[in-house]
Order: sequence, then C-alpha cells, then structure tokens
Amino acid sequence: MAGIGTRDAARPAPDAVFGEIADYVLDFPATGDEARRIARYCLMDTLGCGLLALGYPACTKLLGPVVPGAELAGGARVPGTQYELDPVSAAFNIGTIVRWLDFNDTWLAAEWGHPSDNLGAILAVADWLSRDRRAEGKSPLRVADVLTAMIKAHEIQGVLALRNSFNRVGLDHVLLVRVASTAVAAQMLGGSRHEITNALSNAWIDGGALRTYRHAPNTGSRKSWAAGDATSRGVWHGLLARRGEMGYPSALSAGEWGFEDVLFGGEPIVLERPLGDYVMENVLFKISFPAEFHAQTAVEAALKLHAEIGHRLDEVSKVVIDTQEAACRIIDKSGPLANPADRDHCLQYMVAVALIFGRLTAEDYEDSAAHDPRIDPLRAKMVVREEPRFSVDYLDSDKRSIANAVQVFFGDGSSTQRIVVEYPVGHRFRREEGVSLLVEKFRRNLATRFDARQSGRIDAVFGDQAALEAMPVDEFVELWVSSS
Repeated sequence: MAGIGTRDAARPAPDAVFGEIADYVLDFPATGDEARRIARYCLMDTLGCGLLALGYPACTKLLGPVVPGAELAGGARVPGTQYELDPVSAAFNIGTIVRWLDFNDTWLAAEWGHPSDNLGAILAVADWLSRDRRAEGKSPLRVADVLTAMIKAHEIQGVLALRNSFNRVGLDHVLLVRVASTAVAAQMLGGSRHEITNALSNAWIDGGALRTYRHAPNTGSRKSWAAGDATSRGVWHGLLARRGEMGYPSALSAGEWGFEDVLFGGEPIVLERPLGDYVMENVLFKISFPAEFHAQTAVEAALKLHAEIGHRLDEVSKVVIDTQEAACRIIDKSGPLANPADRDHCLQYMVAVALIFGRLTAEDYEDSAAHDPRIDPLRAKMVVREEPRFSVDYLDSDKRSIANAVQVFFGDGSSTQRIVVEYPVGHRFRREEGVSLLVEKFRRNLATRFDARQSGRIDAVFGDQAALEAMPVDEFVELWVSSS
C-alpha cells in the first residue's frame, strides 16, 4: 500500500494576513478627522440600539453572568443594566444587545455584516482595563482609545468582507466579528505582534458558525446573539494569547487542514486593499427601520406608496419588488414565519407592513402585530425579482448601492408608479441628511431606558468630539449604568 508521505514539521512563517492585521492594529494611528467623526456617531448609535433591545424579554433573558452569582465587582459594565462582569461575559452581553433588533450599522460587500458588533469586545475590555488601572493608581483608557479600536475593528471586518464571501460556503458573517474583535482586544490588552498573530490564528481555527439560523426554514433568535458570542470569543482569544498560549502560523493556508482547504474551497483569504479607515468612513447606518439592510430601500419605497394603497388593499392583485441578488438569496421568503427573527429577515413581510401601516418598527415583528389578517394575504401577492443593474451597483466600490424598486398592481389593470430607491438614508451618499435623523433615533432610544436627566447628560457628552475623546472610559460607562 502506498504511503501518504512524511510531512515536514518545520513551522512556516505566519500567514501574511495575520501579519498585516497585527501590524495594522499596532501601528495605524487612526487620526483621520472624518473617520473619528463617524466613529463618534457609530458609538452613539450602537449603544442606543442596545438600550432599545433591553425592552425585549427574549433578549434580556440571555443577559447577566454565565451562571447566577458569577458577577465581578470592578468588572466591565453592561450599558443600561447594573451588571458588572468579567470582560468575556460582558462582551457577550454588550454584543447581544447591540445586535438584537438588527438596527446597528451595516457593511455590504461580497460578505455582509455589522462592524459595530465588535463594540462588545472593545467596550468590555476598555471598561475592565480602566477600572483595573484606576484601582492600581494608573491612568484609565480614554474614549479616544475606544474610537480608535472601533475604526480598526470596522476596517478589519469590512476589508476582509470585500472579496471573501463566507455566506456562499454556508458560513456566517460573525466569523469576521470574531477575527476583528480578537485583533483589537489582543492589542488593547497589550499584546505584542507575536501574541496578536497567535490570537488571530486561533480565531480562524475556530472555523465558522453555520448560517442555518439566518435562513428558512430554521430562522431564529440565534442570529441576534451570534455576534455577542463571536465578540466575546475574540476577548477570550486575546486573553489567552497574553498568557502565552501558542498560535498556529499556517492556520489559513495549511494544506488539507487549514481554513482555506477545509472551509473555503481552497480559495485564499485575501485583504483586497490596504488597511486604513475606509470602512468607518463608508459604513451604512440603519436609521429609519430595524430591518435587514438589503430591504431598507424597499421599505422606504413602500412607505411612499402607503397613502395610495393603504385603503385599497382588497384591490391589490400583485406587488412587484425588484432587488439585488443578495436580497433574493437571503430574505426572499414565502410561507409561515415562525418568530420575530424570521420576520425581520423576510423582504415580503417588511414591505407588507410598510404598505399597510405606513411604518416599520421593532414591535411590528412581534406575534401580536404579525397576526394582523391583512399581512399574509398581501405577502402572497408579492413577486420578488433580481434586477441585474441593482446587483452590479451593489458590488461597485464607488457606489455600494442597495437599490430596490416597488410597484403595486390592482385588479382593474391600473398600477402605482414604480418607486425606485437606490441608496438608503444611512448611506454615505446621504450622510448629512442622515446624521440629524441618527441623533433623533439616539435620543428616542435613550428615553426608553433613562429619565430626562440621565439622558440629557449622555446626549451632551456626544456633542463635543474633543471632550468625548478625552473622557476616561470608566467615567463614560458610568453614565450608562441603570439605576434599577
């Protein structure tokens, strides 16, 4: 019998991607004014989304320590609560609340995802380190350090997403949250280049979560805590690396056993462009609707038609939605929808609610709203088609559009105008229009958890970039502690 040959056990140099990411988190200054301005709005919006999620028992039942009583005095705080936890558990908690309602920022490319999910790791580590340093008589981290880490986590996740499509091989985008969180957490914890590459190799060796929980017929609430799981794992890898845990230099490229061969069809993992601050400057904010981002412009188009068709629902014969290929693949659904997670990933459901009610809120995904007898019959009349131009412009690096078109047809042969929306209000092409609306969204979210005095103090902090950046992290997080 022929043997398989003797393997060379000599350790190779680390995969190039590990070195590029490690050098970036260690050396990139992240001083660009625009990136830091957008990072401030991103921090504001992400924490606001977390507060809003605290109104949902399905979310809050997952929060707190891993087991009752396992809190950590002087640990990392979870905004909007009274929890003090170890940084791994805190990262899970923070990552879960900011992602729960599908309302935080988005990045769309060959892979999609939500770069602000990484705030779970960043804020947990920053608060824990700051409180620990304060107890030892040392200087705490500043919010400037949080914004810098956010810019870097956004960039790592977003640039890896430009050409590497994990969804096409059935893996979930939270893999990139784990990788980005690992890199920035290891750096924040004081990791050397060697320790950061070790941590990154272990993050990739974890493999990837399956996208099963995002797609019919299995869509469920795990999609709302998967990012919390990923960002907490990043903190864990950073902590282990700082203890001297070894790495695996060819975790990506090793023949037969590496990530690329096992899970990526032999394709190399690549960084399409040099790492800088491109992603933060171009990130998409979800401003108007808590909805999967590929549907944002469809909902906006449907709202424009509400007044025209809201009183003629019985006359509707067909609703045509023209969209991008990605939306066809992930949110085009028919049949019964089992839970809120199923509904906020159904293009037809979101458009139906907007056409009928002239709104789309987080409450509209709950069972009480979904039982409205008008929704499912209208869904059944919808036709979803790919518009090739929308798919091309979606991947165009100069456009990154997320276009949808909606048109309603009636039984008498008449129809509405075909409403086309190329860019959602949170897109960089509509940035200034969106910023004032983002601030309004933030203030509404604050009011769901805090009284006017506490809300006002938090709101004021975000009004001055320099003052915010100079603020000690532990003092910043203290503003977000709930009184009950």
